[in-house]
Amino acid sequence: MTGRSGYPLRQVLPAEVLVGGNAVWSRYRQYPVFSARWLGGRSLLFCSVIALVTVFTGGGVGLAVQDGVVALKVGLSQFAAFSLMAMLGPALATIVRHRRWTESRERKAVVLAVLVGIVLSYAIDKMASAYVMSLVQPQLEILGMAPSKAPEVGPVLKAIGLALNIAALILIYGLFGGGLALRAYFSERRRWEAHRHALELGEMSGRAHEADLRLGVLQAQVEPHFLFNTLASVRALVRQDPAQAETTLDALVAFLRATIPKLRDDRGLHSTLGQQLDICASYLALMQVRMGGRLSYAVTADEAQRALSFPPSLLITLVENAIKHGIEPRPGPGRIEVSVVREGERLRIRVVDDGAGLQPGIGGGMGLANVREQLVQRFGAQASFRLHPGETGGVVAEIEIPCTVATELQA
Repeated sequence: MTGRSGYPLRQVLPAEVLVGGNAVWSRYRQYPVFSARWLGGRSLLFCSVIALVTVFTGGGVGLAVQDGVVALKVGLSQFAAFSLMAMLGPALATIVRHRRWTESRERKAVVLAVLVGIVLSYAIDKMASAYVMSLVQPQLEILGMAPSKAPEVGPVLKAIGLALNIAALILIYGLFGGGLALRAYFSERRRWEAHRHALELGEMSGRAHEADLRLGVLQAQVEPHFLFNTLASVRALVRQDPAQAETTLDALVAFLRATIPKLRDDRGLHSTLGQQLDICASYLALMQVRMGGRLSYAVTADEAQRALSFPPSLLITLVENAIKHGIEPRPGPGRIEVSVVREGERLRIRVVDDGAGLQPGIGGGMGLANVREQLVQRFGAQASFRLHPGETGGVVAEIEIPCTVATELQA
């Protein structure tokens, strides 16, 4: 049976929740408080102790009244009364807990069950005490040992005596009749809540770590893709124009020196929009040299936008895609513009080229696939990516994310 709080009542408590229970006489505490196995173990322990106590008290009464039958009756009645006093409240609370009520209702009902058990225990104790006196009093009178009438006391002493009796009743019935068990019940619930919270944090941390690993794999795919394509272009240029190839290689070395620390910073999983725009600008400067000056470009964003956190490798992939599929296939001058615009609570980043335009197969490569997957991994449905024709030709690649998300990532 499993309680509404989510853990089974018949199984041993996990180590993070368990307190004590190593000794033979306290192994019942390995089970949830007010579970059937907990009640059975506690009852066995308490009844064993009560049995030893009543053997001595019954034996003492037998010696005093010199009657074995009376001693036996006194011992049995005391054993029954003390056992009920110790078990009644916890037994009622155990019944309540196995009703599988909601946590709030269960807590209230458990407290009420223990209080009812304490009240009933008091009534049972009074009845047992009266029964014992009815057995012992005649025997004491026969032996001439009847207690004399108690002397009258003043109101102050009566008040003090009443207060002491009430305190003793609360201590005896409250603790012995289920008060300590009730305290253990609420303590166990607090430990369960802490344990459950720790598990949830661990799961969240595990999911975040898994997502970071996945993003790292995606970026590891993007970076070689960009670098290999750039080196292949330089290799082709070596055959056509060695002087221009040397100039391009110098620009490439300068580009790599400037951008690799940013690509690898903080394991490459976190960066600012400004860093990514600088990488794009360095790459476009390199391509401008490599393409003999026929490429022009512009990268625009204000300082507030540049300070926002932004995933690495996304923009450079879009810029590289614009060069490869837009500017390079078409002869003559070409232009690429990278812009950042805030519209309300949305941040829109656009990479626009005036090149060859959308062709069959464009948009299905590994680079753009990784762009889409990184956006899904980081932002879910809050981000969007579109690739569509420009108003005057070419292609527009557009990423849109919430400004609030970008700000939270920075924090």
